[in-house]
Amino acid sequence: MSFHRPLALLLLATLCSGLNVRAFAQESRPTKDSGAASGAGPTPAAPESNPQSVQKTDAVEQETPNEKKDKDEEKKKDNKKHPSRGSIVVAPLPISSPAIGSGVIPVLGYIFPFSAKDKVSPPSTVGVAGLITDNGSRGFVVGGQLFLKENTYEITAGFVHGNVNYNVYGNGITANLKLPLKQSGEGFLGEFLRRVGWKFFVGPRFISGRSVITLQPSSVNGVPIPADLGIHTNLNAIGARLTRDTRPNHFYPISGTFFTFTSDFFSQALGSKYSFQSYRTQFDKYWSLSKGQVIAYDGYFCATGGQPPFYGNCIYGTNNELRGYTAGRYFTRYMLATQLEYRLVLPKRFGLVAFGGVGGVIPGGSQLSQMVQSSHFLPGGGGGLRFELSKKYHVNLRADIAQGRDGHTFGMGVGEAF
Repeated sequence: MSFHRPLALLLLATLCSGLNVRAFAQESRPTKDSGAASGAGPTPAAPESNPQSVQKTDAVEQETPNEKKDKDEEKKKDNKKHPSRGSIVVAPLPISSPAIGSGVIPVLGYIFPFSAKDKVSPPSTVGVAGLITDNGSRGFVVGGQLFLKENTYEITAGFVHGNVNYNVYGNGITANLKLPLKQSGEGFLGEFLRRVGWKFFVGPRFISGRSVITLQPSSVNGVPIPADLGIHTNLNAIGARLTRDTRPNHFYPISGTFFTFTSDFFSQALGSKYSFQSYRTQFDKYWSLSKGQVIAYDGYFCATGGQPPFYGNCIYGTNNELRGYTAGRYFTRYMLATQLEYRLVLPKRFGLVAFGGVGGVIPGGSQLSQMVQSSHFLPGGGGGLRFELSKKYHVNLRADIAQGRDGHTFGMGVGEAF
């Protein structure tokens, strides 16, 4: 059978143009002494004796066109010398998913250089996002990614809490039946990487989470009940990550490559209910055809070992590895996807994309021939619209519609799909 689980991964590529407000002091001008030295001739009238004259003089001194022009030029020069530190974004993203219903994902984030003196490290990101849908799903995630010491260290951390109401699907003759579940809990991810040479980063990571799954009222029969139903489950893991990133811009790459490999080891010795392993790798490459035209490639592979819970397997359609599929309708021990995307920048901060690719899922088995025979070949493709939220970092609001083998999907987000 096949289960469905939407992930609570609300990735924050939170970016928008910031506003820098500066206060300029007005220079005070010296006034003449009302008392002249003795023997210097007739004493002139004090400025206070003629208020109208004083007002006219002050008005002339403060409002002359040349002085106003000089002040404007000084402000422009000062703004160039002291640009805004970072960028803020507020993006209420609508969501309409057959998995968790319709609603909104409010996003608030900040992109900034961790040190103003550091001209090498990529910009750091911190943010918070929520989840509110009409089927009762509620949650929030807080996280950040920091780049330090001239791109020597990379620190990532995130915390998620809430509940997600979703369905598990059957397989074969029960493929169109679904069982409504509610999963509540929280989770934490921490990661610390260090550059080791040739732009490679490596370091440890830690995952800790807890959740409970309950059955919602339903008249559906024929779909097997998950083994975790009604059980409080702890999942704890230690792992490692290796990355190499040569992209000049993380938010809108026009050249370079990105590679990452992660391995997580869940163990009962760490307090985890289940002992299993999870492996994921991704490779992206970008080509600039001309100004405003980019070709992007993405390859993704996932594998699990041991005895994971149903929601610990590879789940097709959860990380944009191939759009066009309801997240979780296909989940197995092994998954592979590859895709291409064409990106075109249009005037007025708009853009267009077209994408397509193929993928597949392979369930676990004792023999390779059985695994291949029971695998699923899953193509997908579509297009989307982009709107530039931040000119400083070229961060886009994306809206994509895609067609898969079983139907179509529509999704929105901040930043590119990969």
